Amino acid sequence: MDCRKIQFCDRRSQVDFQQLQALFNLAAFWARDRRPEDLQIAVANSDPVITAWDTTVEAFSHKQRMIGFARATSDGIYRATIWDVVIHPDYQGAGLGRKLVQTVISHPKLSKVERVYLMTTHQQSFYEKIGFESNTSTTMVLHNQPIEAIGNAVGEQGARMKGSGI
Repeated sequence: MDCRKIQFCDRRSQVDFQQLQALFNLAAFWARDRRPEDLQIAVANSDPVITAWDTTVEAFSHKQRMIGFARATSDGIYRATIWDVVIHPDYQGAGLGRKLVQTVISHPKLSKVERVYLMTTHQQSFYEKIGFESNTSTTMVLHNQPIEAIGNAVGEQGARMKGSGI
């Protein structure tokens, strides 16, 4: 594959949310059916946001196709998490996923962060080649609930802890 016309961009303002939604629907089972308005919120609260574009010039027109996307959130010093890494299936296997993740990691907002986390379902071996290690000891998840339900659960847990002598 000729990757000379692939360009990476770190400007959130350049994200085409219709193309991003289409890319997720095509290549990311975990992000199918995300709505453009929700994607806008996620992108607005992420830094850096990196997109990859196939740029071709056709007789008087300039056409760009979003073929890759990744974003991160971070406190800037201790922890960061990379989210939503995706490469269009037609472009996979050409090293663009590696370049995309490396571009995120080397961005000034992440380059000095102590630990960078990433969650993946089926691509552990891909990320291990980039330097990530499996980490089963620190990952937990809270499925967000209305605040009243959380308060009740914490109160019940506290009552059980009191009765157990903790």
